[in-house]
Amino acid sequence: MEGLSVDQMNRYASPINPAVFPHLTVVLLSIGIFFMAWFFVYEVTSTKYSRDIYKELLVSLVASLFMGFGVLFLLLWVGIYV
Repeated sequence: MEGLSVDQMNRYASPINPAVFPHLTVVLLSIGIFFMAWFFVYEVTSTKYSRDIYKELLVSLVASLFMGFGVLFLLLWVGIYV
């Protein structure tokens, strides 16, 4: 079985341009911090009887998604390729 030589292989190109990693990092982490702050304020200002578990789960899920992708692009921005 004969494999491909290096000359015949296609060069890998990232689906996202590395030049936009800083912008994605700032935007995604900002949105994540906003939802995290909203979650904290909701937890502190609501009483035991007025809390809604679905709202807590939704806000925390959105915050964790944005913070997770923000940290991913932060790592890529500084050169830690994960």
